[in-house]
Amino acid sequence: MESSDQIKALFIVINAGYTDTIMDIVRAEGAGGATVINARGEGVNHESFMGITIDSEKEIILSLVDAATAKRIMCQIKEKAGWKSPLHGICFVMPVNKAIGINAPIKDYEEEIETKAETK
Repeated sequence: MESSDQIKALFIVINAGYTDTIMDIVRAEGAGGATVINARGEGVNHESFMGITIDSEKEIILSLVDAATAKRIMCQIKEKAGWKSPLHGICFVMPVNKAIGINAPIKDYEEEIETKAETK
């Protein structure tokens, strides 16, 4: 990665049961892996059966990637798993200022920190 500004947290929220489909896209576009979190949707429109609210089961896929990889993944999600598909996928990216505990992206990040410290 070119700089710490390039590390992004990519969040993909989909209907439960489609994780493998999304992970195929994520890996094909260059991400090393992801964390899958089980979740529940709480939108405006709640489905109910005999007065009992039916929760909308969701999965959140979180992956730390560089900016270019995030952009490629988002384009593929929009095309193959967007809101109008059965996956009802949405995704968004947030910047990551600091991170520890992952291999590939952090190595470059640590080198950048050392370089900046040496120049000050």
